[in-house]
Amino acid sequence: MDETLLITRQFWNDASPWSAESTGEPLRDEALRSTVWFRTSGSVGKPKWIVLKKSALLASAEAVNQHLGVDSQSCWGLALPIHHVGGFGVAARAFVAGCRFAACRGRWDASQFTAWLAAENVSHVSLVPAQVHDLVRARLQAPTGLRAVVVGGGALEAVHGRAARDLGWPVLASFGMTEAASQIATQAMDALECDDRQAPMTILPIWQCEIAASGCLRIAGPALFSGWLEASDDGMTFIPRFNEWHETSDRVALDADGLTPLGRADLFVKILGELVDLASVERELAELLDGAASADGFAVVAVEDPRAGHALVPVFARAVDAQQVERALDDHRRIFPGFRRLNDPVWVEALPKSELGKVRRGELARMVAEARRPAQ
Repeated sequence: MDETLLITRQFWNDASPWSAESTGEPLRDEALRSTVWFRTSGSVGKPKWIVLKKSALLASAEAVNQHLGVDSQSCWGLALPIHHVGGFGVAARAFVAGCRFAACRGRWDASQFTAWLAAENVSHVSLVPAQVHDLVRARLQAPTGLRAVVVGGGALEAVHGRAARDLGWPVLASFGMTEAASQIATQAMDALECDDRQAPMTILPIWQCEIAASGCLRIAGPALFSGWLEASDDGMTFIPRFNEWHETSDRVALDADGLTPLGRADLFVKILGELVDLASVERELAELLDGAASADGFAVVAVEDPRAGHALVPVFARAVDAQQVERALDDHRRIFPGFRRLNDPVWVEALPKSELGKVRRGELARMVAEARRPAQ
């Protein structure tokens, strides 16, 4: 689909359901009028689509534009696929603001992207952490007209955020999800004038946030998803969301200053009776690697251990410098307590990842188990 169709009134006024990826036979459910579907990971490997009303996507777009100071003189640049909510949201924001819209087509290339930004005089763009890492690794200076780079789709490592800011890239960390039509919280523009802390992030005014009894974040607001589609032997089934609030799988801290992500609940494991967040261990390791590996160049996996409950295994792509890895692992073992101790690394050709650069942790865990299995 031509991305420019997403900034037309014809698209937003059309009540037909829309998805960038085919879901098979179209459904006739009245609840699916004026909705957009985004594919996500389903249970037991079954296809699943999050269903969002167009009004929800426009509410999110309006809130993001206000937060970032977007107006009719701005230009939103698209560098993400539109079948993901992050890319689709860029087009929605351009439509709401009535501003210019430019799409960076073709295979991702950091140098070509930087030149494209300057040529199109893009003021606002959304990227994922892997793209920021590529810009930093290539030591590319940001074009002078760029006002904000919203980084989502995963955590932006502090070391890469600092390096990007040093090169003039106005990176702003964000926290969001497909079920929320994009962003829930994003750093304020004045964060670019201050230090390089990425949290707490400002909660967009359309969202109510609270901590559930499980310790995970609950959200409510006008941009919340309507339900989801699941594939079955009988075809697609629409399952509506009945509750005003949606409980996520994310642990966060909430205070007067905003939201601080603490990691996904499914990334917490018990080791020697202590609760350990794999994402926090990865952040520690990233700091010690000092840019030697991108966010998709390594990960930490928890494997079962008969004594400790779990053991932490760092996994690296072979392209990462082995000597720097050994130094970082030695430093980590020296600095952090025993229950956070990292075992010997596992090396793979490349970490399995999604189109947006997120590591596919389930697939990676299977690769680690295979690599650690004793030879027969």
